[in-house]
Amino acid sequence: MACLVYVTVPGREHAVNMARALVESRLAAGVNVLPGARSVYRWRDEVREAEECLLFAQVSRAAFADFCRLARQLHCHETPCIIALPIQDAYGPFARWIGKNSLPE
Repeated sequence: MACLVYVTVPGREHAVNMARALVESRLAAGVNVLPGARSVYRWRDEVREAEECLLFAQVSRAAFADFCRLARQLHCHETPCIIALPIQDAYGPFARWIGKNSLPE
């Protein structure tokens, strides 16, 4: 099966570069880049705010560990937000497309 992986990234250029690298490496079948998110979060006992982009990647379960490894390597944050949401059901041809285009290394 597959998952939708949610990643927050500072800056549009960084987000697009990361998305491209994940797709080119075949760890994600596709990545949607959504700019304009405003994040409010606690980091090191301080409330902070930041403009970020959201990435939504279509990833096979088999490729998720390798996806995380590369995403952490490319990400500029010490503790990046990388969350996998299982896809319970999907249009068959689309689910097969994810499986064919998101492979473990």
